[in-house]
Amino acid sequence: MRAVRNWSIRHARWIHPIYTGFEWLLVLMNPVLKRIGYERLDKPFARVEGVVKGFLFDSQSCGQCTLGSTGLSCPMNCPKTLRNGPCGGVRQNGGCEIKPEMTCVWVKAWEGAQNIGHPETTIQVIQLPVDNRNKGRSAWLRALRERLGESP
Repeated sequence: MRAVRNWSIRHARWIHPIYTGFEWLLVLMNPVLKRIGYERLDKPFARVEGVVKGFLFDSQSCGQCTLGSTGLSCPMNCPKTLRNGPCGGVRQNGGCEIKPEMTCVWVKAWEGAQNIGHPETTIQVIQLPVDNRNKGRSAWLRALRERLGESP
């Protein structure tokens, strides 16, 4: 999975618009989704999301996705699950202090944000701590509802 994750980060410049376009498509489909019911759609969406994002980004399905603002690098892959930048233990070569054979997730996030083209406006956004009650739920539907000002 790490190889596909690294590939996605290297190609973030063209993957990110597709990812953003999908969000736009969900906004257009919202009246239909709302009529069917978000709760009814949550499990099927979470399954599809888990397969797609799991394969492409090695997403850990926390239910509070930050891929769009972390250079398509899932911060939940950090052994310490840090959501707001690297710890003080990043090695000189960019390796993780816990898993030295792994490049720090946040080094990869910075690379991905630079590939997208606007790292200052995305990666520096402070993320809220993970609410573990959302684990395994659809982050797509949650983000859609938040974007439209509805309570998830």
